[in-house]
Amino acid sequence: MSIRMTLSAALISLTLPVATLAYAAGGGSGGGDAGSGGSDQTSTPTCKSGEVYSQKEKKCVPANQGAIDDDDLFETGRALAYAGRYGEAIQMLGLVSDKNDPRVLNMLGFSHRKSGRIEVGLGYYQEALSINPDFVLAREYLGEAYLTLGDLASAKTQLSEIEKRCGKGCAEYAALEKQIAAVGG
Repeated sequence: MSIRMTLSAALISLTLPVATLAYAAGGGSGGGDAGSGGSDQTSTPTCKSGEVYSQKEKKCVPANQGAIDDDDLFETGRALAYAGRYGEAIQMLGLVSDKNDPRVLNMLGFSHRKSGRIEVGLGYYQEALSINPDFVLAREYLGEAYLTLGDLASAKTQLSEIEKRCGKGCAEYAALEKQIAAVGG
């Protein structure tokens, strides 16, 4: 087994039991920055150390790269990010083989932004939107990043883009509108 695979397996065995608990406890849902508008949240069974829950197999499997598909890595990375464990989320999301998955790019943007690397986060959001311009959660987070930088006009542009795609009634619109109002926009 290569050093990289060994390190990856070690990282997964350390982070997954806690991430799974955070996810199962609701760490992946909520409003605003906590994941509004994302796919529906379901609890993931807790596996013993060194294992990860495979949605495909519907059971806990050994934590090695051959046993973990991109969706399971994404779900774990997202749970880590929403639990405030941004560095671990970035590492987990980095294991995803599809480097052009807009969901992964969006969560990498979220994790970098929340870690204080706003410009890096902007790049990930823009890359996600270049692949899927209708990804309103990425637009919401991009708007929030612009607000952090003090760019109210760009945040309002993203709000307008969200409205075009899902109207004023969607969660992403409401979350960004609230953030804009909070800064006096």
